[in-house]
Amino acid sequence: MPDELEAVLRLVAEGRITPEEAAPIIDALSRLPGPPAASERGRAPDADGRLRRHLRIRVTERGRQVVNLRIPIGFVDTALRFVPGLGGEQSTRIRQAVRAGAVGPILDVEDPDGQGGVFISVE
Repeated sequence: MPDELEAVLRLVAEGRITPEEAAPIIDALSRLPGPPAASERGRAPDADGRLRRHLRIRVTERGRQVVNLRIPIGFVDTALRFVPGLGGEQSTRIRQAVRAGAVGPILDVEDPDGQGGVFISVE
Protein backbone atom coordinates (compact mmCIF):
# COMPACT_ATOMS: atom_id res chain seq x y z
CA MET A 1 0.00 0.00 0.00
CA PRO A 2 2.84 2.51 0.55
CA ASP A 3 3.73 2.17 -3.16
CA GLU A 4 0.19 3.09 -4.16
CA LEU A 5 0.16 6.10 -1.83
CA GLU A 6 3.52 7.20 -3.19
CA ALA A 7 2.16 7.00 -6.74
CA VAL A 8 -0.87 9.13 -5.83
CA LEU A 9 1.27 11.71 -4.03
CA ARG A 10 3.64 11.84 -6.99
CA LEU A 11 0.69 12.59 -9.31
CA VAL A 12 -0.33 15.46 -7.02
CA ALA A 13 3.23 16.79 -6.83
CA GLU A 14 3.49 16.69 -10.64
CA GLY A 15 0.16 18.51 -10.99
CA ARG A 16 -1.41 15.62 -12.90
CA ILE A 17 -4.25 15.37 -10.37
CA THR A 18 -5.50 17.84 -7.79
CA PRO A 19 -5.40 17.27 -4.03
CA GLU A 20 -9.19 17.11 -4.15
CA GLU A 21 -9.04 14.29 -6.71
CA ALA A 22 -6.40 12.49 -4.63
CA ALA A 23 -8.32 12.65 -1.34
CA PRO A 24 -10.87 9.87 -2.07
CA ILE A 25 -8.13 7.65 -3.49
CA ILE A 26 -6.02 8.07 -0.37
CA ASP A 27 -9.08 7.44 1.80
CA ALA A 28 -9.81 4.23 -0.12
CA LEU A 29 -6.19 3.09 0.27
CA SER A 30 -6.46 3.61 4.02
CA ARG A 31 -9.40 1.19 4.12
CA LEU A 32 -7.56 -1.68 2.45
CA PRO A 33 -6.78 -4.55 4.82
CA GLY A 34 -3.21 -5.06 5.85
CA PRO A 35 -0.96 -5.11 8.88
CA PRO A 36 -1.16 -1.95 10.98
CA ALA A 37 1.69 0.50 10.77
CA ALA A 38 3.92 0.82 13.82
CA SER A 39 2.26 4.14 14.69
CA GLU A 40 -1.19 2.49 14.68
CA ARG A 41 -0.48 -0.62 16.76
CA GLY A 42 -2.31 -0.59 20.06
CA ARG A 43 -4.79 2.10 18.97
CA ALA A 44 -8.47 1.33 19.46
CA PRO A 45 -10.67 1.54 16.37
CA ASP A 46 -13.81 3.69 16.22
CA ALA A 47 -17.31 2.22 16.16
CA ASP A 48 -17.03 1.40 12.45
CA GLY A 49 -13.73 -0.42 13.03
CA ARG A 50 -11.43 2.16 11.44
CA LEU A 51 -8.59 4.02 13.06
CA ARG A 52 -9.23 7.75 12.95
CA ARG A 53 -5.71 9.09 13.02
CA HIS A 54 -4.53 11.15 10.06
CA LEU A 55 -1.84 13.63 9.15
CA ARG A 56 -3.23 16.85 7.63
CA ILE A 57 -0.90 18.64 5.22
CA ARG A 58 -1.79 22.12 3.96
CA VAL A 59 0.49 24.09 1.65
CA THR A 60 -0.17 27.67 0.54
CA GLU A 61 1.56 29.62 -2.20
CA ARG A 62 1.04 33.26 -3.10
CA GLY A 63 -1.80 33.51 -0.62
CA ARG A 64 -3.85 30.56 -1.90
CA GLN A 65 -4.10 26.97 -0.72
CA VAL A 66 -2.52 24.58 -3.22
CA VAL A 67 -2.49 21.37 -1.17
CA ASN A 68 -4.90 20.12 1.48
CA LEU A 69 -4.40 16.41 2.07
CA ARG A 70 -5.43 14.06 4.85
CA ILE A 71 -3.02 11.12 4.93
CA PRO A 72 -3.46 7.97 7.04
CA ILE A 73 -0.93 8.14 9.85
CA GLY A 74 0.73 4.91 8.71
CA PHE A 75 1.94 6.68 5.56
CA VAL A 76 3.73 9.57 7.28
CA ASP A 77 7.21 8.64 6.05
CA THR A 78 6.06 8.35 2.44
CA ALA A 79 3.97 11.53 2.53
CA LEU A 80 6.69 13.71 4.06
CA ARG A 81 8.98 13.08 1.09
CA PHE A 82 6.52 14.99 -1.10
CA VAL A 83 6.07 18.15 0.98
CA PRO A 84 7.94 20.95 -0.80
CA GLY A 85 10.52 22.83 1.25
CA LEU A 86 10.32 20.52 4.26
CA GLY A 87 13.78 20.12 5.77
CA GLY A 88 15.26 17.22 7.69
CA GLU A 89 14.75 18.91 11.06
CA GLN A 90 11.05 19.47 10.42
CA SER A 91 10.57 15.93 9.09
CA THR A 92 12.23 14.52 12.20
CA ARG A 93 10.03 16.69 14.43
CA ILE A 94 6.88 15.47 12.68
CA ARG A 95 7.91 11.80 12.86
CA GLN A 96 8.73 12.12 16.57
CA ALA A 97 5.39 13.81 17.30
CA VAL A 98 3.50 11.07 15.46
CA ARG A 99 5.40 8.31 17.28
CA ALA A 100 4.66 10.04 20.60
CA GLY A 101 0.93 10.02 19.84
CA ALA A 102 0.57 13.79 19.44
CA VAL A 103 -2.74 15.22 18.28
CA GLY A 104 -3.13 18.74 16.90
CA PRO A 105 -0.74 21.12 15.13
CA ILE A 106 2.84 19.94 14.75
CA LEU A 107 4.32 22.38 12.26
CA ASP A 108 3.19 25.80 11.06
CA VAL A 109 5.77 27.55 8.89
CA GLU A 110 5.08 30.73 6.90
CA ASP A 111 7.18 32.38 4.23
CA PRO A 112 8.70 35.66 5.39
CA ASP A 113 6.36 37.55 3.04
CA GLY A 114 3.31 35.82 4.58
CA GLN A 115 2.13 34.61 1.16
CA GLY A 116 2.84 30.92 1.61
CA GLY A 117 3.63 28.20 4.05
CA VAL A 118 3.15 24.69 5.32
CA PHE A 119 0.79 23.58 8.11
CA ILE A 120 0.93 19.99 9.39
CA SER A 121 -1.23 18.54 12.14
CA VAL A 122 -2.43 15.19 13.44
CA GLU A 123 -6.19 14.68 13.47
